[in-house]
Amino acid sequence: MNYKRLLFCLFTGFTVATSPAFAFQELQPSDDYIQVSKEIVEILEGTHYNKPSINDQISELAFEDYLDALDPTKSFFLQNDINALSVYKKRFDDAIKSGDTQVAYTIYNLYLKRVEERLTDLENNLSAMLEGFDYTLDESLDLDSEHYTWAKNKQEQDETWRKRLKNRALTLKLNGETPEAISEVLTSRFKNQLKRIHQTDAVDVYQIFVNSITAALDPHSSYFAPRASETFNINMSLSLEGIGAVLQMEDDYTKVVRLIPGGPASAKGELSPNDKIVGVAQEGKEMINVVGMRLDDVVDMIRGERGTTVTLEIIPSKGTGQTSKRIKIVREKVKLEDQSAKKEIVEVTRGDDTYKVGVIELPTFYSDFAAQQAGDKNYKSSTKDTKKLIEELRKEGIVALILDLRNNGGGSLQEANSLTGLFIPSGPTVQIQDQNGRITPLGDRDPKIAYSGPLAVLTNRMSASASEIVAGALQDYGRALILGGQTFGKGTVQALQEVDKGQLKITQAKFYRVSGETTQHKGVVPDIIFPSVFDTEKVGESSLDRPLPWDKIHETRYPIYWDMPSLFPILEPRHQARMAKDPDFIALNDQIAEFRENEDKYKTLSLNENTRIQINEETEKRELDRENARRAALGLEAIESVDDIEPTDKLVYSKEAAEILLDFIAINQLAEREKAQQEQAN
Repeated sequence: MNYKRLLFCLFTGFTVATSPAFAFQELQPSDDYIQVSKEIVEILEGTHYNKPSINDQISELAFEDYLDALDPTKSFFLQNDINALSVYKKRFDDAIKSGDTQVAYTIYNLYLKRVEERLTDLENNLSAMLEGFDYTLDESLDLDSEHYTWAKNKQEQDETWRKRLKNRALTLKLNGETPEAISEVLTSRFKNQLKRIHQTDAVDVYQIFVNSITAALDPHSSYFAPRASETFNINMSLSLEGIGAVLQMEDDYTKVVRLIPGGPASAKGELSPNDKIVGVAQEGKEMINVVGMRLDDVVDMIRGERGTTVTLEIIPSKGTGQTSKRIKIVREKVKLEDQSAKKEIVEVTRGDDTYKVGVIELPTFYSDFAAQQAGDKNYKSSTKDTKKLIEELRKEGIVALILDLRNNGGGSLQEANSLTGLFIPSGPTVQIQDQNGRITPLGDRDPKIAYSGPLAVLTNRMSASASEIVAGALQDYGRALILGGQTFGKGTVQALQEVDKGQLKITQAKFYRVSGETTQHKGVVPDIIFPSVFDTEKVGESSLDRPLPWDKIHETRYPIYWDMPSLFPILEPRHQARMAKDPDFIALNDQIAEFRENEDKYKTLSLNENTRIQINEETEKRELDRENARRAALGLEAIESVDDIEPTDKLVYSKEAAEILLDFIAINQLAEREKAQQEQAN
């Protein structure tokens, strides 16, 4: 036994002599990363936006984050373990500053021991436990992570695991699996989890440790060890052949953060942000449970050659959480052209007249920089493509234009700046403040505009970063009505810095609107809000741990083209009146209201089979009845299964945005007539 391990055992009271032999091998820090640690501290303290001092306060936060990263559901450590480990709360800062990161490995090795104890015990007793489950008992499992606590003793932890195992078995049973198959699936799960735990190496532990430090500063700074750095670079280049989804770990689950526009998952339409992936199957092979699996291993399983099919078993975020479902997605490479701007026309009839309103959907802010640098005048960019589509729509006789930035997670800052310039003469579009307080304004210098008519921008909670810059600028200028949902609130700028081993992604600046308000945390609040399935408390920057705050700097000089707020008292009541009569909005509002009303119920999962079946049947019946009521109001044929329900909010929002723009036009025309009459009278 090494000296530091012996000191740890003596200091915390853990015994060594009586400990049983385990299969896992204790991990130790590598001397190769001593200098890396010192380099990381220098970069964090010198270039992070907050200019932090890596001190005891940061150490205590990092300690909590480290435990949470290892055991997010509080499933393995006992309260006694946590009490003993608490002596290390103020050691994390010293560890990374000195490069002696033994403390991280000491904690991790105890975690390994607890995992092996638990999973081995479950594997050995699985058959007896499965045979003993009584699905007629009225008991439940608490799924609310805010209620998770460290078990006081093994008996209390045993009971928690019993309920979790019973839930997993019941879910498989309700999905039609036989008792033999249930036993095989769960046994395989524990074996795979143990196997992957044993595959964890010293570099993996080091990465978790460093990221506990960066997480104490803000949610977007992070360290990528060499393997993770390679994966990050692949994702950033969009050369990944897979399903086109950004994933992250939450508790023991792989969660969908967002879908890449133009990717296979986005096109399929069955996967949504916040869905949890619990299983992955390759073509012709059995489903592999991925609960508790390392994120990079899950990503590797989902990746694959284009044209091949991967099957995902998911727990939908919009459901009750009572059952899972399986979806098949054909892998493809996400191409630039798949993310290109697209146009359509929404026709609105008022009286005897029909009006055309153009819609340009922009999935991301893109530019083919390589082609541009090579001197190709026909290189693709979001600004060039949008300008071309505007010209085409104007020839088709549109009276107004909608820029749809829903689910647009950002992209090129240069493109956000130039695209804003399509709708305003030259002027500032965004301000950037660095860690030294220096403010750099960016703006459009081209006085030409592509479109000067009535304009609306559609946003939702997944509109982020560059989307928020465009929406915020057009709102401040009074150039467009912002409609839809509050945006994500990511107003920080990250830069990648190479370190001796890997990369450090570090927050170095902050975006501010021309009005002086930052887009950070708060995002852009729409002028008129549409119903949204996104819960702003669970999705968005404000839902993350330790986001940088909202604040304000001096505004820049800019003109205001329309006094939009003066129109809201007229536009808002008309919008509400239409929604109250529109079958699509009635169904959508009812669905959202039902989910919000039952949200607390969904945090508790019944372990009674009949209750689960009843809840599922009642939920599906309500969904089917709601959809058929909507279809009946629209004169459409009824459907027989919830599987036949297709998303409608995309078109519904565009139609309502078009209606609001026509109201806007009518109000302005009336004001102009009244002004002309008054001038004639004078």
